[in-house]
Amino acid sequence: MIIDVVEIQEILPHRPPFLLVDRVTDLEVKVSIEAYKNVTIQEPIFGGHFPGHPIYPGVMIIEGMAQAGGILAFKSMDEEGQEDTKNKVVYFMSIDKAKFRAPVRPGDRLVYKLSVIKHRGSIWVLDGKAFVDDKLVAEAELKAMIVDK
Repeated sequence: MIIDVVEIQEILPHRPPFLLVDRVTDLEVKVSIEAYKNVTIQEPIFGGHFPGHPIYPGVMIIEGMAQAGGILAFKSMDEEGQEDTKNKVVYFMSIDKAKFRAPVRPGDRLVYKLSVIKHRGSIWVLDGKAFVDDKLVAEAELKAMIVDK
């Protein structure tokens, strides 16, 4: 299932410059998602991180994974025919086991791959990994809750 940025904006409340998912390339409801962000020198964050040596911040990588996880959760809820997701939002409860393996730089395509570890009711636990050119650059375990806006 391919989801473009226009449809992503129908699912998530985030907007540029804080929308950190450009496209979903694969999604299996209740199981996994693969999505990406094209990192460009035009990102506002590079004005200060770091001048003359631009590195995409780890916290932004984790946020991108979280946004991809939100898409997975909302699309899974839609598939189940649950409540209207337009009135829901994802809150992250914890980020555990975060590790950063390599820097991400302008020109990289940051690929997010998340899989469901556990899902019960409104709680989701996800294993998240981020890659550049098939090389693992970051990973974390994300726990989130779907709540009313």
